[in-house]
Amino acid sequence: MDDYFLRSLEIHRRTQGKLEVRSRMRLESQDDLSLAYTPGVARPCEEIAKNPAAAWDLTWKGRTVAVVSDGSAVLGLGNIGPAAALPVMEGKAVLFREFAGIDAVPLVLDTQAPDEIVDIVRKVAPTYGGINLEDISAPRCFQIESQLQDIGIPVLHDDQHGTAIVLLAALWNAARVQDRPIASMSVVINGAGAAGRAIARLLACSDGQDRCIPVAKIRICDSKGILWPGRPGNDPIKEELARDTNPEAEQGDLRAALRGAHAFIGVSRGNLLRAQDIRTMASDPIVLAMANPIPEILPEEAYAGGASIVGTGRSDFPNQVNNVLAFPGLFRGALEARAKSFSDAMKFAAVEAIAEAVHDPSPRGILPSPFDRSVAVQVAKRVAEAARESGVCHAGA
Repeated sequence: MDDYFLRSLEIHRRTQGKLEVRSRMRLESQDDLSLAYTPGVARPCEEIAKNPAAAWDLTWKGRTVAVVSDGSAVLGLGNIGPAAALPVMEGKAVLFREFAGIDAVPLVLDTQAPDEIVDIVRKVAPTYGGINLEDISAPRCFQIESQLQDIGIPVLHDDQHGTAIVLLAALWNAARVQDRPIASMSVVINGAGAAGRAIARLLACSDGQDRCIPVAKIRICDSKGILWPGRPGNDPIKEELARDTNPEAEQGDLRAALRGAHAFIGVSRGNLLRAQDIRTMASDPIVLAMANPIPEILPEEAYAGGASIVGTGRSDFPNQVNNVLAFPGLFRGALEARAKSFSDAMKFAAVEAIAEAVHDPSPRGILPSPFDRSVAVQVAKRVAEAARESGVCHAGA
């Protein structure tokens, strides 16, 4: 892994980052200049002034996403600030281009005040067709995303929903391999931050989402153990999660929650579990341990404890739960449909498309490869259809 760090540092220094801006119009003559800029550009401006929706056809708006971060929760590095977050946001922009043909612009903000972030995004929204919120810490990310749902373009905090979508696709296919109805499963989620909350909401169908199949039981744990209603120290988000998933107020630590569970989902920190912990779960348990770079339990240890299917967030193990399977197609579909927001139906359409991309799932093959470029195309198609059916598109889209 040290080799990757050194090589990455060198290539970033050599290229001075990963992005550049290129013109889509030729500038080889006075005529070209007159069309791209003055005087010709006045006419597109007039058209947009009369009909703002024309910007989707006459500018880059309809194919461009802003990747917005305050640098407060970057990968496994934590709160390193906006400048240090820029390499990650550039990388996210490269993935948008490579997998979905979307132009993405990194936008790192020198503030971590939610109201200021919301205000800035509102002000720049006319430039873009969508907003990808990235690496913003919980619980501020929930507030920011919620307050931006009315700006007329889709806004998504990928650390929440992208992770949840790919995770649910993995769980669906794992259930197919085991011939076990997902609705019969008992699931433990360790980590009550952004990803944990989004996963729980999808699995619990807490908002009555269209196309959702709730699992039988969910227990969410944080560093203090199982979330339960009224637990001392619960913030409003954890209290809401506790009410939605544990109305019986079951208490205990992570190991208590694991006993008899069919699946473990980790979005927390590394080296939390051992083989003996997996042995307390139901027979042939599913373990999706996604902490990076060290998962909550390494695959070999999980298999030693009796796990039948194991996934992680790492590319060097089978069943990588990677957001790149979700967000490029999600945004491409939203842009194609000119959606105003992401509906729950759009998210579940993405889950279904990712899961169905694996025609014959197996214990070591429950997800498509992150390099299967057909996945983004299929996700986009299904998401666009769901957007139109959901009624969240601009008129005439």
